[in-house]
Amino acid sequence: MSPAARLGRAAGDAPARWSTLAVFLADGIGIGAWAAGIPPLKSALALSDAGLSLALLAFAAGAMVFMPLSGALTSRLGGTGRTTRLAGLAFAVLLPLPLLAANLPTLMAAAFLLGASNGVLDVAMNAHASTLERQWGTAIMSSFHAGFSFGGIVGAALSAAVLGLHVPTAWLLLPAAATTLALLLIAMPRLGSGDHDEPLAAALRVPERSLIGLATVALFCLLVEGAMVDWSGVYLTTVGASAAGASVGFVAFSSMMVVGRLLGDRFVRMFGGQAVIVAGTLIAAAGLAMAAAIPHVESIVAGFALVGLGLANVVPALFSASAQRGSSAAAGIAATATAGYAGMLAGPPIIGMIASASSLRAGIALLAVIVIIAAIMSAGWQRPATPRRHAD
Repeated sequence: MSPAARLGRAAGDAPARWSTLAVFLADGIGIGAWAAGIPPLKSALALSDAGLSLALLAFAAGAMVFMPLSGALTSRLGGTGRTTRLAGLAFAVLLPLPLLAANLPTLMAAAFLLGASNGVLDVAMNAHASTLERQWGTAIMSSFHAGFSFGGIVGAALSAAVLGLHVPTAWLLLPAAATTLALLLIAMPRLGSGDHDEPLAAALRVPERSLIGLATVALFCLLVEGAMVDWSGVYLTTVGASAAGASVGFVAFSSMMVVGRLLGDRFVRMFGGQAVIVAGTLIAAAGLAMAAAIPHVESIVAGFALVGLGLANVVPALFSASAQRGSSAAAGIAATATAGYAGMLAGPPIIGMIASASSLRAGIALLAVIVIIAAIMSAGWQRPATPRRHAD
């Protein structure tokens, strides 16, 4: 496609791009608010670390059960755009439900439903964004993920502000749910239809032999990211932070992730994707080690900020490498994304089980070890002997 044709196509797709960005922002707000709501929820229901890990496992189970159904849904509903609309609405409506739970069983049921809606939304909005990126004619995926990370900051800050007003825990997620719903309603008319089946049908896939290393690193790094969402606030409360103050850790993590993603394309062009992955995992490992070794609020927040900065561009760089190493770009990205989803969803309950058996500090230290292993694996990669060339 010529530059002039790309420019014309981009101008026509601009409303769909900004609407899709609004969806990523809305999802980030919901997840950020959920992260900030976990410590007060744990306190309100007097949950142990093991009990909380069961609720987080229910959230992960809902996502994992419904993610593979996204392909069938998009075919039945008529495109990634419509699937994104409906999943987004379900997520916004279900967001307050866990904090309305009266006990652990009802919390697990509510978390399962919320996880199911978020799982479908996650796959659908990323598939829709991938379609728009192809239509745009240049890389724009990082901007969507930066929007999600910025939304996480907004959601966590919103919940922290509500906590500061000393409102009942059950009402904590209502403002974030209303904000999320409003953004989705504004975005929906201009999302477009997107692809009907290809992106979602290929979204979950077993990795090919050449992709096992990349997929393993994706699993490890997104395991850490998932743990940051659900356990960063709880860890801060164990060293004396208030329920409202505990959200600062997630805000620091998300803020530095936004900064990293806004600069990421430039770093990849300057140093290469492998160097970005190795450096990023080492930075994240240093942040986790700091948080575990110096259990004070200030050092933990600084450590979590380093984790966000380090992990910001690991997944985009992994996707690019997977596109080159796979039998096709779609197959490579799908395999790495599958492993990443598994890690992100499995991380919170795994850390909860470790916290129950030992301590949450031990769980954070284990995350540092996991990321160091990912850095070592990444440093040992070699470039494909004959990189494939993709048609323009």
